[in-house]
Amino acid sequence: MVDRSMTRWLLIALAALGAAAAPAAAETPLKAVVELFTSQGCSSCPPADARLAELARRPDVVALTLPVDYWDYLGWKDTLARPEFSARQRAYSHGRGDRAVFTPQMVVNGALACIGSDGGAVDRTLDQAAGEGSALPVQVRARLEGGSVRIEIEGSEATPSGVWLLPVLRSRDVAIGRGENRGRAVTYVNVVRGVLRVGEWSGGSMKLDAALPPGEEADAYVVLVQAMRGTKPARILGAAKVGAF
Repeated sequence: MVDRSMTRWLLIALAALGAAAAPAAAETPLKAVVELFTSQGCSSCPPADARLAELARRPDVVALTLPVDYWDYLGWKDTLARPEFSARQRAYSHGRGDRAVFTPQMVVNGALACIGSDGGAVDRTLDQAAGEGSALPVQVRARLEGGSVRIEIEGSEATPSGVWLLPVLRSRDVAIGRGENRGRAVTYVNVVRGVLRVGEWSGGSMKLDAALPPGEEADAYVVLVQAMRGTKPARILGAAKVGAF
């Protein structure tokens, strides 16, 4: 007679071996980094904020909210805005040569811009980024290790680039008390809390550890490999999500 207990344990062991031998699920390659420049004081921005939340659910997109401060004089001081985000948006416009700075504006891969509340324009810009070779050619992997992020970069591009660590607040509800959006409650997703340069890359393979910034309110991180035009940001070559995206 077959020992049923032994048979059961044998089946469990075989199942475990099969699971260990199965290939790991492939990571979804990232196709685009979308930066939304938005403001709590801009009445045209909530539809773009909602559109970014939709993009944030796509595994092939890094969707980021960067609140700007240049509409604060309209009667409501944006509670999440930072002047460096306004400066980043202006730098992009200078690089494109169009000097177009407005909200809501989405910038894709640091190279292409569109009206963030226009769903059709957003889709066309994402398609254009992929079609024109503006997609992300550099492979970036990153993971949390204690109080730092371990970053691995691999690519054949030789463009001198900065390596950047962005602390991200995954979600924040804001009740707006004054200004154009008075009385509205808006949920912002993937809110950037800083843009920190942690290294340099100019092609090939590289590994580095970036210390997590102290005192930043963040529950996830993004790593960017981004070409620079002097001191100004240019095309994004690679990216990685770190944490609970």
